[in-house]
Amino acid sequence: AEKALAGILKTGGEVFGVSEEEMKEKFSDPSWRKGLASVLRGIAKFGIQRPFVPGAPFLVVWDITYACNLKCKHCYATAGKPLSDELTTEEAKQAIDKLDKAGVPIIAFSGGEPLVRRDIFELSRYAADKGIYVAMATNGTLITKEMAKKMKKSGIKFVQISLDGADAKTHDEFRGVPGAFDRAIKGIKNCVEQGFFVNISTTVTHYNYKQIPKIIDLCEKLGVNWFMAYNFVPVGRGDHIKKSDLTAEEREELLKMLWEKLKTSKVKVLTTAPQFARVALQREFGDEKIIPTHFYTLKLKGKLVNLAEFIGGCGAGRFYCAIRPQGNIEPCVFFPLTLGNIKNDDFEELWNNNKIFQELRNKDLLKPNCGKCDYRYYCGGCRARAYNYFGDYLAPDPGCINNKN
Repeated sequence: AEKALAGILKTGGEVFGVSEEEMKEKFSDPSWRKGLASVLRGIAKFGIQRPFVPGAPFLVVWDITYACNLKCKHCYATAGKPLSDELTTEEAKQAIDKLDKAGVPIIAFSGGEPLVRRDIFELSRYAADKGIYVAMATNGTLITKEMAKKMKKSGIKFVQISLDGADAKTHDEFRGVPGAFDRAIKGIKNCVEQGFFVNISTTVTHYNYKQIPKIIDLCEKLGVNWFMAYNFVPVGRGDHIKKSDLTAEEREELLKMLWEKLKTSKVKVLTTAPQFARVALQREFGDEKIIPTHFYTLKLKGKLVNLAEFIGGCGAGRFYCAIRPQGNIEPCVFFPLTLGNIKNDDFEELWNNNKIFQELRNKDLLKPNCGKCDYRYYCGGCRARAYNYFGDYLAPDPGCINNKN
């Protein structure tokens, strides 16, 4: 066992470009150990396949409530008021127990606005005490200095705050409430001050497409860690603004720009658009390749670029899944297809054997053009966009330049 661990630390250090000592420090974190265990269980359960499937989702995004203090035009949840049957505190803790037993290393509380739920800190503390890495996706408007301290004390480590414009006019119009931009900026500053890992997310549409470079510049000034460009998906309130989606040509130019920013920006530039991996490979330079994935960039050298086939592409139902406020389990927060409920169903059984999860993991089932694309193992298109545009999660992603016809 010690030899195996030593090999993992050495190889992992080489792949991620860090020392063995840094790898040892990472593995002192229980969430990292959960992640490693999930990788090993995935190999045991599903074999080494492309793309790789872990033994449990690396990330569960949990819409803990649909209550929200904003009225965003693109909201996938049509959030505003809480559902009548949202999980109670005890039911939520039982759900955390199930996720912990399954070996889930990361839970991201989202919404709605998770900070309006009264027991949110009790739940985040409960998850953190089990060695789960706790993240939160929030609009940031409620994060005063005192709130940031409470978040920190409750075990939250990662905070994602949405900015949908480089200025108040754009952001507030999109978010539906005047003053939202200024309050979000204050929230970001308070999170940076408390030492959170801070990610700024932007859903890219025609409303803000040309402001992305300025938003990245703002991220640098604010001192955050990541900038994440989110795909627009026409679901929830977003279904009413389909015309605001980027054309395939615009998305291609956006991804090329993000790739250049990734190489030069002080913040890590990421995107949920799986086509980013294709763009990166097409624009690769030298013997070093940076393969962008959903949640991080992986530095690979030479032949190790092949590893990207096992990691890359849409992670819905493969690297992560979603839980709704009432406990419904779905492949992705943008993917309203209920596969079970965390209260009543065996989570591990669903993850291992659900037919829809299995089909989402098999890139060879994709329909043309995604299914015949040379980059399908790196990319495969956004399955949520395919589902919400065509009602078929195996259909092509209309946002890709290769599918424009």
